[in-house]
Amino acid sequence: MARETHIEAYDGPAGGWGSAKSVGRYVLGEGAPLRTTAALAKQNKVGGFACVSCAWSKPRDPNTFEFCENGAKATAWELTSKAIDASFFARHTLRELEHWSDFALEDQGRLTEPLKYDAASDRYLPIAWEQAFAEIGAELNAIDPKAAVFYASGRASLETSYLYQLFARIYGTNNLPDSSNMCHESTSVALPESIGVPVGTVFLEDFETTDFIFFFGQNVGSNAPRMLHPLQEARKRGVPIITFNPLRERGLERFTNPQAPTEMLTGAETTISTQYCQVKAGGDLAALFGLAKALIALDDAAAESGGPAVLDHGFIAEHTHGFEAFAGACRARGWDAIERGAGLSRAALEQAAETYARSTAAIAVYGMGLTQHRTGVENVQMLANLLLLKGNIGRPGAGICPVRGHSNVQGQRTVGITEKTKLAPLDRLKELYDFEPPREDGMATVDACEGMVAGTVEAFVALGGNFLRAIPETGAMETAWRKLRLSVQIATKLNRSHVVHGRAAYLLPCLGRIEIDRQASGPQAVSVEDSSSHFHGSRALVDPVAATLKSELAIVAGLARATLLPNPKVDWEGWTADYAKVRDAIEATYPKVFPGFNARLDTPGGFPKPIAAREREWTTPTGKANFIFPESLDENPDMPAPNPDALRLITLRSNDQFNTTIYGFDDRFRGVDGTRMVVFMNAADIARLGFADAGTVTMTTAADDALREVAGFRIVAYDIPEGCCAAYYPECNPLIPLWHHAKGSKVPAAKAIPVTLRAAG
Repeated sequence: MARETHIEAYDGPAGGWGSAKSVGRYVLGEGAPLRTTAALAKQNKVGGFACVSCAWSKPRDPNTFEFCENGAKATAWELTSKAIDASFFARHTLRELEHWSDFALEDQGRLTEPLKYDAASDRYLPIAWEQAFAEIGAELNAIDPKAAVFYASGRASLETSYLYQLFARIYGTNNLPDSSNMCHESTSVALPESIGVPVGTVFLEDFETTDFIFFFGQNVGSNAPRMLHPLQEARKRGVPIITFNPLRERGLERFTNPQAPTEMLTGAETTISTQYCQVKAGGDLAALFGLAKALIALDDAAAESGGPAVLDHGFIAEHTHGFEAFAGACRARGWDAIERGAGLSRAALEQAAETYARSTAAIAVYGMGLTQHRTGVENVQMLANLLLLKGNIGRPGAGICPVRGHSNVQGQRTVGITEKTKLAPLDRLKELYDFEPPREDGMATVDACEGMVAGTVEAFVALGGNFLRAIPETGAMETAWRKLRLSVQIATKLNRSHVVHGRAAYLLPCLGRIEIDRQASGPQAVSVEDSSSHFHGSRALVDPVAATLKSELAIVAGLARATLLPNPKVDWEGWTADYAKVRDAIEATYPKVFPGFNARLDTPGGFPKPIAAREREWTTPTGKANFIFPESLDENPDMPAPNPDALRLITLRSNDQFNTTIYGFDDRFRGVDGTRMVVFMNAADIARLGFADAGTVTMTTAADDALREVAGFRIVAYDIPEGCCAAYYPECNPLIPLWHHAKGSKVPAAKAIPVTLRAAG
């Protein structure tokens, strides 16, 4: 269906009536307004359910409406009245569905019965649950376990995630990639080397006492809007917030709180960023070096004049290693190279450093704008360095704060979904369950993709997600995907990873988190970990959309029983009947992380995971926090010589999207409605390259000799640094080379892709 496209600058704030109207329109559009509204009243509250969208922290004392615009959309999306049964596939072949948009596929509604691909008719046909389990188990047992991949999207509960990793390891593989591999794996690699923990050190309570906040590469208005509440409260206390981001994002500029009647009635707004630095794509290393250089220069000047120190020398001496080398590198780095690399002036960087210098407790917030670069690991370590200079790790109101994406993506790592054997409690699993776990590292996401292209991966089991749309090099990957011997998808809605499929393919529809999960012992609760390392119980509220659905946990247990030999120490049936027993097993596996797990499930605000760095205990090889820094400012060090006509492409999410889920075609904050095929460009670049605003172009990757291009982008003049452009994910994923990933973490480098543009026709 053709859609009318409307592009006009949006002048409103984040939040406000724009957010309220968007939520209302979407809730009504999904056809279940009464039960969705009732559910929203209990979202992110004790006795209610944890949001199925992002992982932002759940407060101890929640607001009346403790949800954001995208969280409300995610709830309505799950509770939709729309549903798919066998009659849908009787009307549509998969080849036909391949031409549907991401939105159109998911907009058909909830999957309601298990399905198996039938090659003769090119359709999915119904299959009984036990038959599906048996056939999948037989397929898995016919191949080498090292040729099977068990992927997890980041939304499954702690209980399901624990059983999933146990299933994979008893089967014989550590091939457990997850969505972390595509976003914050750079964090998980960088921070253990810098401060000894793989996660952030900030709790929600720290926002109440901080006196300074850095923001790097994270769009709070679209990606974690509930964070705007503590940011607004901080600003009302006079806390400076300095933002480094290529695009001026509305949520980092102005906010009207939908929870505040006075603000809604008067249109009052809070300014979020007190200084906004539009760093160019790939300029973060240079900007961070500039900030550190300016801060160290202020401290040097203070020492010469006899004034008070700017750096926390006591903390540096007692708790850190490598300071002198880092300080020397910063002093030696020239301002010309820093300004050129960052796309920012020395004056702007020195102003930011001077504001930071006056603070006593600072938080650094960041997202994929730092992690999705070739130097994603080094970017995170440089941000850690900036905090270490002033002792801002292990201090109230201070710390490093990566903003995680999917609602339990951090938690599933905590309970063992990882391809890295050093992060999994293999000896404890062996002791508890009397089997020999595989001891070699498994495949991360990029490894799994390379294995599919090479033909060494034969089976792919997915616990949620839309893998084919999330990964780079889409064209080559879809070709490889079709050659899989087996693809299995545990899912709630139809997506492209289902309509493009392996030779044997199964769709296993599951309950959503908000739907009551009735097992032998009664309705079940599950748990998740939020972005600030707190664990929360989640209790479903509404009846399932269909009686034929099984829970994610029951599906995983069913697959395990059909695939594995019986083991008297592995009680798949008992765990399915009572999830409290799974939490007991998690506690037995991780006693220091989950003491009293069941008893603490409904703790207001959640109960915290121990984080050594918060206590200034450094579990690093040096026994201290480490200053680690790169030799170069170049965030794309192995790219060919720059083409003067090439731009650096940044991939973005829209306001009407969460990860690969597309809720609609409205990107309100950027003024785009009715299309996702746009490319945001600086007006000077549009003129320099001979294009016109509203012209149509094809984008081609300028990274190697392979041809990667996507056509049909409408040019939109936008406030973005010269030499950069931006367009939506996942539409631009075909432009990301599979090899173009962060060194050390293999996170796809989606935030500075060199591209050239040519006019359509």
